[in-house]
Amino acid sequence: MLTLLHSCLLASGILLSSMAYGQANPAQPKPEPRTRVLVLTDIEADPDDSQSLVRFLTYANKWDIEGLVATTSIHQKQRVAPETIHQIVDAYGKVQPNLLKHEPGYPTAQAIKAVIKKGLPVYGMGGVGEGHDSEGSEWIIKVLEKPDTRPLWVPVWGGPNTLAQALWKIQKTRSAEQAEKLYRKLRVYTISDQDDSGPWIRKTFPGVFFICSPGYGYEAATWRGINTTEKGTHPDVISSDWLAQHIQQGHGPMGAMYPDVAYGMEGDTPSFMNLIPNGLNNPEHPDFGGWGGRYRLYQPTSLPPKGRFSRPDFPADELETRPIWTNTEDSLYAGALVRKSFMEAPESTPPKSIYTTIWRWRQDFQNDFAARMDWCTKSYQAANHPPKPALAHPTSLTVRSGEPFHLNAAGTTDPDGDSMSYLWFQYPEAGTYPGLVSFRPYASNLYDVPVTAPTVTSPQTIHFILRVTDKGTPALSRYKRVIVTVVPK
Repeated sequence: MLTLLHSCLLASGILLSSMAYGQANPAQPKPEPRTRVLVLTDIEADPDDSQSLVRFLTYANKWDIEGLVATTSIHQKQRVAPETIHQIVDAYGKVQPNLLKHEPGYPTAQAIKAVIKKGLPVYGMGGVGEGHDSEGSEWIIKVLEKPDTRPLWVPVWGGPNTLAQALWKIQKTRSAEQAEKLYRKLRVYTISDQDDSGPWIRKTFPGVFFICSPGYGYEAATWRGINTTEKGTHPDVISSDWLAQHIQQGHGPMGAMYPDVAYGMEGDTPSFMNLIPNGLNNPEHPDFGGWGGRYRLYQPTSLPPKGRFSRPDFPADELETRPIWTNTEDSLYAGALVRKSFMEAPESTPPKSIYTTIWRWRQDFQNDFAARMDWCTKSYQAANHPPKPALAHPTSLTVRSGEPFHLNAAGTTDPDGDSMSYLWFQYPEAGTYPGLVSFRPYASNLYDVPVTAPTVTSPQTIHFILRVTDKGTPALSRYKRVIVTVVPK
């Protein structure tokens, strides 16, 4: 049947970008190189840094941890607390052997402790310039100068002045060509502006890849989607009761190190959530959207509004001087809402907002964290593990206007032998096509869904997401993204 369909599709002029439709790719994909990550954290300024670090370490096998640097921020101006990082990493060391029963690659606690560093206990630009080198800033330079072509991701959970000092010194001591090579390696995500060095970096080093919701009014920041709620955004899975049951209690030493929420749960977590390789996230394309939100490259033309989190000692906001990756909105329409079956009515749709770019994945990333906390203490047989989606076609397709094609997840498996649910949906904001593509009269919760390409007058891209969810406890989801380019006939 698939061979017949393939013949018909080719006869109708559909362009498939590589292998024959409906046949599994015989070549095993090469494992992607792990992402290099160096975190700056004002840990102890707020319990949320410790919370985010616990989650971060449950994914320690997914990236190369190049540094955990204790810094200051507007909320902690004259102190750095590397000792708290050490305490949490010590707790990780006690569960690391059990984590290895579930997935390979978890580094030893000793390896992580070797890259714990500290910046100066000085606030903002007061710690940048001649005589302000620190263990942390020197380490950043050393890591950047490694003979490694991979980008270095720097999630900044507090103030970035330790990074600013490293950049200041590179600019002063390296040739322009050498410095530019180092700048190009950087991928920075700051959780708003928690000192005045973030705007300085963006202004002084316009070639540095930078994701930020600029300014000191936190309400106008995408990352707030991690701990804010609206009807239909599953607030239960970020509640104190849920955290106590699934993270803190009965999950070993790391769970015990996860503090209660004070101001907001894990405000720093979005800075690394899009680095988790789950089939949806694409770190080099913040505009594609993922667990950590979606961002667009542009130069903001207005200042963010001051909000209830603003403080009188915040520096004055400044207009951006160049494009940055920053806030953009999603509208979570009904077709993309998680449902138990195609016939079940969806929950109410959250409003269109920057927060929705994170809200839409909340159940999935919270369940994933809960499962990894189970891995800290449970045997492989007693825990759940994510499914492994597959496609019967490439992740990029080119089709002609008005022509039929299929989205097919044949070959998908689950390591625990669990039953799986499939959901195909369009992610309209991630593509260039301005409309919605209907799957009707077919259900969208089939592994193989026929689709008819819309009529276009110029080439347009459409992002389709496959969400595969197992029926284990907690239910875990993984994804495949298929980018379809529709060309005129």
